[in-house]
Amino acid sequence: MPETGGTVVGRFAPSPTGAMHLGNARTALLAWLHSRAGGGRHLLRFEDLDTSRVRAWAYDVTRRDLEWLGLDWNEEYLQSERLDVYADALGRLDTYPCTCTRREVLAAIEDSAGAPHGEEPVYPGTCRGVPFHPGRPAAVRWRVPAITVCVHDALREWTLCQCLSNEVGDLVLRRNDGVYAYHLAVVVDDALMGVTDVVRGEDLWTATPRQVALQKALGYPALTYRHLPLMKDFEGQRLAKRNGAPGVRDLRESSRTAGGVVAALARSLGWDVPDEITPHDLIPFWRAWCGAPISVAGTQT
Repeated sequence: MPETGGTVVGRFAPSPTGAMHLGNARTALLAWLHSRAGGGRHLLRFEDLDTSRVRAWAYDVTRRDLEWLGLDWNEEYLQSERLDVYADALGRLDTYPCTCTRREVLAAIEDSAGAPHGEEPVYPGTCRGVPFHPGRPAAVRWRVPAITVCVHDALREWTLCQCLSNEVGDLVLRRNDGVYAYHLAVVVDDALMGVTDVVRGEDLWTATPRQVALQKALGYPALTYRHLPLMKDFEGQRLAKRNGAPGVRDLRESSRTAGGVVAALARSLGWDVPDEITPHDLIPFWRAWCGAPISVAGTQT
């Protein structure tokens, strides 16, 4: 693993499944601000393991959008070129093959009064001993330790504790079609790329304990996490590609200026900024925002 020597190393990790929308752009901006405010390095990592969803044109469009906004990066990575490191990590964990479908997992949970019932389906361990359907292609599950993992968010001052075996269950780390799971890939990449600080959307907050557990199981160093309020539309819905959220490419190819878009992103957090501003000019705003309690009210745009 790279030696960071106390230097902040951050990253922006988009999925090249379409054009980047304003919610993505705000996350990219704030992740960049954190890296640069700490005088550190910033990485661009395309999370493109699920090739069935990848759009070849999205890589270059994302790069152009970031450059237009005034965001740069020190190194670039593609997860699709790193399959060997995920295979190596998977081989170091306590895993077993699983042939259950999602429908079968849900049915098993409903049929068992003693099975854990939480906010998300918890795999009841049907294949822990022997694969339930040995003739099917098998996913690979991690036998999670029966421990409680607590994590802290440095931005929102949140703490979350999860008993992995009861609230999460044995995780799929490689799907039955051979695609490595997000949780494994992100943990391996952050460690091997020397990432120290993660700035990402709050929708990933509840996934943090399982990722920290994987870090510990693989002997990786701990990270500092900051989870951002999600950017919402006028109806209070989360901005997302599937909901037709405004694309940065469309703004870039219209009469809008990059400085105006950056200013709008900053104002969505309640920052009092001019109509035109550069990312470098926002570094003091980020430092001040990180040093004060973060209000969920800042999610409205």
